[in-house]
Amino acid sequence: MTDFLARARHHAGFRIGAVLLLLFVGTALASLFWTPYPVDELQMRAKLLPSSAQHWLGTDHLGRDVLSRAQTSITVGLIAVALGMSAGVALGAWAAARGGWVDEALSRTSDLIFAFPAVLIAILITSVLGASARNAILAIAIFNVPVFARVTRGAALALWSRDFVRAATAMGRGPFGITLRHVLPNIMSVLIVQATIQFAVAILAEAGLSYLGLGAQPPVPSWGRMLRDAQTYIFQAPELALWPGLAVALAVLGLNMLGDGLRDLLDPRLRLMRVG
Repeated sequence: MTDFLARARHHAGFRIGAVLLLLFVGTALASLFWTPYPVDELQMRAKLLPSSAQHWLGTDHLGRDVLSRAQTSITVGLIAVALGMSAGVALGAWAAARGGWVDEALSRTSDLIFAFPAVLIAILITSVLGASARNAILAIAIFNVPVFARVTRGAALALWSRDFVRAATAMGRGPFGITLRHVLPNIMSVLIVQATIQFAVAILAEAGLSYLGLGAQPPVPSWGRMLRDAQTYIFQAPELALWPGLAVALAVLGLNMLGDGLRDLLDPRLRLMRVG
């Protein structure tokens, strides 16, 4: 751990990504308990105000404080990735341990899902179940399941042929015990990197669904919904589109930089290539 932190301090991309992620996640968590103004407080006399000491990011067309309405997209992304990762890792590890028809069924199902764009699947699910933040989480989580399942399966299969896993098998350990004790701990770095990438995808997907009216519904705030509402007032109050758009861009940029940094720091082969 000490060695990792020492190397992380000298990786500019990792530092920038970590700072941006902490900023957004910290803001989202803090907003669950406190916001400068109530999220749904309407102040028609204060509508479309620019940034000021009273309203740091201004107000929208209903007089609501923009800064107070900036947490849902991060929360949706976190929950969706956590759900998709939990189910996907379990399925991928099971397929790698069992092999045979289980492995084949998982591979073919993943191929079928990947044949359709992620946004199209999310639109289909939210159209059937109804537009809401909960259904948006479900839709994004469902697409994340085969992603994590495939990554887990590939990484786990490489370990099942290693000598230490064969030795554990010879000692009488079952597939479940070997997976928990030997396989998952050794592929955790790969899963963490993939989680940061999928987190960025989830934020984009949630913003896209909300922009189309299929994600979080009023009065629940969302960056995508804020962008949709802002397009009507783009010439009167351009800041309305600037802040949510900048938030999406910075969140995705930070997560991608964090993912690249983690890959560089956790993959020993990349470290050796840089040293060489």
